[in-house]
Amino acid sequence: MTALEILAVALGLANILLLVRRSVWNYPFGIAMVCLYAWIFFHARLYSDTLLQFFFLLLNAYGWFHWSRARDGGAVPVRMLRPRSRIIAIAGVTAASILWGSAMARWTDAAAPHWDGAIAMLSVLSQYLLAKRFVENWIGWIIVDCLAILLFWTRGLQLTAGLYLVFLILSVVGLREWLRARAAQSRA
Repeated sequence: MTALEILAVALGLANILLLVRRSVWNYPFGIAMVCLYAWIFFHARLYSDTLLQFFFLLLNAYGWFHWSRARDGGAVPVRMLRPRSRIIAIAGVTAASILWGSAMARWTDAAAPHWDGAIAMLSVLSQYLLAKRFVENWIGWIIVDCLAILLFWTRGLQLTAGLYLVFLILSVVGLREWLRARAAQSRA
């Protein structure tokens, strides 16, 4: 545990709390957090997660722009994926996870290439769904959080594993809140 990891955890908590509230101000915290985690994960030899942070940086910038334009009285409106889109997302993330994990196993000294790869690919999908304001992003994050807690704990990143436990709890809360918001939007 380092001061850098502690700071990244604090930024991550601020980010997720603001996400649950559908506040566009989650993005500055998210951008700072992913920059720090790129460094942390690189030194832990979690290369998929390291590369993922650069992708998150781009998606955070995109999400900040997209959410800023979609605000409705402070909180952004949310929506649901169509059933066909859900099937495509699940098939795509499964294939991407297998391919990415295999590539990491073959061409790097990654500590947990398939596990790390699955977390990375599901995180990519979840972050994209979040930027587009789809409620299903929270389901993806719940799965990511469960997998990440175990991976980070085994890699000696106990504080980060603890952060992902908090993320798991907040993802469940976020799913509930966004479902409520979606229901309220449908009634309006």
